Amino acid sequence: MELSPKLEQYIEQNIEAEPALLKDLRRETHQKTTQPHMISGILQGRILSLLSKIISPDLILEIGTFTGYSTLCLAEGLTENGKIITVDKNPETAYLPKKYFAQSEFSSKIQFINQSAAEVISDLNEIIDLVFLDADKENYELYTDLLKPKLKKGGIILADNILWKGKVATDADDRKTEAIRSFNRKIRGDNSLEVVILPVRDGISIIRKK
Repeated sequence: MELSPKLEQYIEQNIEAEPALLKDLRRETHQKTTQPHMISGILQGRILSLLSKIISPDLILEIGTFTGYSTLCLAEGLTENGKIITVDKNPETAYLPKKYFAQSEFSSKIQFINQSAAEVISDLNEIIDLVFLDADKENYELYTDLLKPKLKKGGIILADNILWKGKVATDADDRKTEAIRSFNRKIRGDNSLEVVILPVRDGISIIRKK
């Protein structure tokens, strides 16, 4: 759903306030990156934070760090001894999340890995409570196949950009749009999962392992 600036401002004024560190990170992301729209932003960030707090995860896996905004939002819900592993293969923006992770109260709970997500998932031998997919849209199906055996019963996968600017409901036939359509069909047809799509920003699927 495309919100008017006035309605977006009203929503932001009536939800939990954005932490100061995240506000600084959001500002620097817009100043120093070429694709600042990739950042989660205030509303989505507060949704991620609240969902994480509800789940109270011991282990979160995030695929797609970008500048670390969503990482810090998700970290707010970790248990006392919990951790978040965040993976991004882009070395050019890695300095920004590292800078803000170091300043965060969650710094000791964040493990930032700058390599291929498929390799990280394959090597992971821990049970995952919560996953946030936000990179490599064409590999969402692969990542989910790799993740399912490692996701606890009742565990949650959050998949971002699932409406792809509305293109999934059009005749668009480009590679990324069709990859997301295929992922949506796969999740909907998997009897071991249940799913709902939130039309927030570019769409977020909340997928639960039964």
